[in-house]
Amino acid sequence: MVDAQYLRQALAQPRYLLSSWPLRAVAYLLGTGLAGLLTLVVALLLLTLGGVLAVVVVGIPMLAALALIGLPVGAVERRLLRIVDRWPVPHAHRTPHDPGFTPWLRTRFAETDTWRELGHAALLMLVLWPIDLLAVTLGVTVPLALLATPVLFATVGDGEQVNVLKAYAVTSWPVAFAVGVAGLVAVAASAYGLGLVAAARCSLARVLLTRAGSPLGARITELTDSRVRLVDAFEAERGRIERDLHDGAQQRLVALTMMLGVARLDAPPGPVAEQLARAHDEAGRVLVELRELIRGIHPPLLVDFGLEAAVTDLADRSVIPVDVALTLPHRFAPSIESTVYFVVSEALSNMAKHSAADHGEISGDYSDGWLVVTVTDNGRGGAGGSSADPDAGTGLVGLADRVSVVDGTLSVSSPPGGPTRLTVEIPCQPLPASA
Repeated sequence: MVDAQYLRQALAQPRYLLSSWPLRAVAYLLGTGLAGLLTLVVALLLLTLGGVLAVVVVGIPMLAALALIGLPVGAVERRLLRIVDRWPVPHAHRTPHDPGFTPWLRTRFAETDTWRELGHAALLMLVLWPIDLLAVTLGVTVPLALLATPVLFATVGDGEQVNVLKAYAVTSWPVAFAVGVAGLVAVAASAYGLGLVAAARCSLARVLLTRAGSPLGARITELTDSRVRLVDAFEAERGRIERDLHDGAQQRLVALTMMLGVARLDAPPGPVAEQLARAHDEAGRVLVELRELIRGIHPPLLVDFGLEAAVTDLADRSVIPVDVALTLPHRFAPSIESTVYFVVSEALSNMAKHSAADHGEISGDYSDGWLVVTVTDNGRGGAGGSSADPDAGTGLVGLADRVSVVDGTLSVSSPPGGPTRLTVEIPCQPLPASA
C-alpha cells in the first residue's frame, strides 16, 4: 500500500521549505480539522433531534442517517488526501444490484466498508480534529508571533516593552531582534513538523479507509509491481539489442563499406567499377540508416550523458529551430529518462510533420519530486483535435500510455491557431549517485 509517499519524498528534499508542500500540509490539516468539527456538530444535531423525535417515529430516520455519516466524511477525506498525496484512495463500496434508494440503503448497511468509514468518522470527530487544528494553530501562530516581535516592539511597545506570546517580556532591541531570529528557526521547524503530522495523518486515514487484505488492493499492487518489472526488462532488452546492432551488424557493415570502397578504387573503369560504386553508395546509406535505427532504439548519448544532453541533441537535429531551456542536474532511472526522451522525440517529429511551425521550445526542470518537461511550438494547433485530451489523437494515446507506465501524466494544449504545448510530468527521485 502506498501511503503519503509524495509528502514523505518531499520532506527528504533540500528544497522542501521553498516548495508548496508546507502550505499543502497546513491546508490538509486545516481541512481535516474543520471537517471533523463539522462532523461532530452534525452528529450531535442528528443524535439530539433523533432522540427527541423518536417518540413520533420521525426521529428514527435521523438516527439511521447517523450510522451513515461515515460515507460523506470518507469521501471528503479522500479528496483532502489528494492535497498531500497524489495516489488516490478509491472506495470499496459495492454497487447495488437493483436501482432505487432501498436497495442502496440495504447494500450500505450490509457491507463492512460502511462501518469502517463510520469508525473513521467517529475517530475524526472525537479525537483527531482537535489535534489537527491545534497543530495548525501552534505551527502558524508561534513562528509568526516570534517573527513579529521587532515590529510589535517598535509599534505597540513604543520601544520599551512587548510581551511575546503573552508570556515573555521583551524590553530591549537586541532581545527583540534575537526573538525575531528565533522566529525564522521556528518557521523552518514548524514547516517540517506540520509536514510530519500531515504525513502521519495521511497514513492513518489510508489505513482506516482501505480494506485490509482486499483482493482488489492486492491485485492492484501486483499489477503495479509487474508493470515496473516489465518496464525494467523492456529497457534492458532495448539496451541489449542496441549493443548487438552496434557491436555486430554495424561493425560488419562498416567493414563491408570499406572493402567496397577499396575495390571501387582498384577496379578499372567500366561496368564493374560502376556496379561497385553503386554498391558502395548503397552500403553507405544502409550504414546511415542503421545508425539512426540504433539511436532510435537506445540512444548512446542518453545512456552516457543523460537526458539533458540527449534532448539537446534532438533539438539540434530537428528540421525546425528549437530552443532548449532544460535544467536537469541529476540522472534518473533509465525507464524515466527513456520515456521522456522518446516523448520529446515524437513531439518534435509531429511538430515537423503536422504543425506548420517555424519555431519550437523545450523546457523543463526537476522540483519537489517531479520531473516536468514541456515541448511548445508556434504552429497552427489542433493537435489531436481541439481538445487538450490526449485521447483525442491516436498518436497522443500511445505517448500517454507510455508515460502512464512510469506513473506519469501527459497533457496537451493545442487550440486552433496554436500554440501547441505538450507537457509530461513524472514523479521520481534522482539516482543516488547523482543526488
